[in-house]
Amino acid sequence: MTDPTTTPPVPAKPARIDQWVWAVRLVKTRSAASDACKAGHIKLNGKPVKPSQQVKAGDQVRVWVHHREHHVEVVHPILKRVGAPVARTCYIDHTPPPPPREVFASLPQRDRGSGRPTKKQRRETDRLLGRRG
Repeated sequence: MTDPTTTPPVPAKPARIDQWVWAVRLVKTRSAASDACKAGHIKLNGKPVKPSQQVKAGDQVRVWVHHREHHVEVVHPILKRVGAPVARTCYIDHTPPPPPREVFASLPQRDRGSGRPTKKQRRETDRLLGRRG
């Protein structure tokens, strides 16, 4: 006998993309999932989708949330929100790990309270970041 707290419910049919993203806890609310779809932050198999698009097992979903992209593969299309341990069994996470903190610590930072950068400083920053030639 399997433990019902760690096994996902058997899917009866494909799920809406906004409902599935909310159910597996990639976004906090269903309306946030719907808004993310409308803004183009959720892609199904590489293409932006509407909130009503259906997902099935094997689909690749990319979600841009909290300034980070999550790349997941659908294993179980579920319709209802489930607990976090069960939600993790409904997808395979292919998201690369975030960069180490040392990378962020090595970036130059301006001192707090030093005021707005001058035009020369802005040009140097843009040149450093590769925004302009």
